[in-house]
Amino acid sequence: MFFRREKLHEPSFQERIENLKKYKFSTQNEGGKTRVLRDGLAAIVADVPGHLPHIEKEGLGIGKDIGLLMHGGYQMFFVTDKGIRRPALADQLNALHAFQEDLREGLGLISLYNEGLGTTCDLHMYDRVEERDRKHQPRIWEKPHPAV
Repeated sequence: MFFRREKLHEPSFQERIENLKKYKFSTQNEGGKTRVLRDGLAAIVADVPGHLPHIEKEGLGIGKDIGLLMHGGYQMFFVTDKGIRRPALADQLNALHAFQEDLREGLGLISLYNEGLGTTCDLHMYDRVEERDRKHQPRIWEKPHPAV
């Protein structure tokens, strides 16, 4: 007799989103992407065909925007794309960490060790390097060589 292994069921994007309801998340479909909400925190999850879902943004829900966590060197802030900036409170950071862990578990994604230790920041603004936030900064080897 031959023994066959059962093929593992790979959940679809919609099945993964439905699974989030077990973790008390509410979901809203927004044109191919899904907005996931819980306790004032929000995330945008995108379906990537042939791959696992991708979490594009996660942070504090500020109006219809999502405030990403920014480390300012002396304090953490939630900052939106429109420039709204709010200080991050300890309760919000604890809730954000639990939100991120439950979201990854509900979607069937891998949780990394460094993310499991505590809340990680999306932005860092404590080093005061000029023009650090530009999309593309030429590297030292890409800059034109000054004439000698």
